[in-house]
Amino acid sequence: MSRYRGPRVKIIRRLGALPGLTNKIPQLKSGYTNQSVSNKKISQYRIRLEEKQKLRFHYGITERQLLKYVRIARGAKGSTGQISLQSSEMRLDNIIFRLGIAPTIPGARQLVNHRHILVNNNIVNIPSYRCKPQDFITIKNSQKSQTIITKNIELSQKYKIPNHLTFNSLEKKGLVNQILDRESIGLKINELLVVEYYSRQA
Repeated sequence: MSRYRGPRVKIIRRLGALPGLTNKIPQLKSGYTNQSVSNKKISQYRIRLEEKQKLRFHYGITERQLLKYVRIARGAKGSTGQISLQSSEMRLDNIIFRLGIAPTIPGARQLVNHRHILVNNNIVNIPSYRCKPQDFITIKNSQKSQTIITKNIELSQKYKIPNHLTFNSLEKKGLVNQILDRESIGLKINELLVVEYYSRQA
């Protein structure tokens, strides 16, 4: 399944706030209430599916990529759900979003694809590149890159940078301090339900 490119507000109206996908706040349609939805009986399959969809849409990853992360997590020591989340969180596009260099993860992905981003002084144009502790992220030294990033940083100052990252706004330099813990993710999601959804596939 390919990456979603449709209306973003439609997704967050159904799944709730997904800051990585969009920072817009949906307006409820006239005659629509959350109560009318809550009165419907929801199957266990749908609950697991929606948790999986939250993860996919927030991080902007494909079905194949998410399944890959779950399979890798199953072979690692520790909580499968938490390791899957960490794999998504340590992607370069997400790190750029978390540092406030881009307003959303799709915006961060575009910066990486257009070669505006350097990791350890090397241009990286692969959004799924997995960052490691002590990696430092900087901006390409061109007027176009600097102008785009400066504007993004000004718009993103209201968001708090998580503890596993450090950002120097004057030098426009980010540092990955460590692998993040579960509390720093800040996404309302039950990752165990995502693992259960993929239990027959992974």
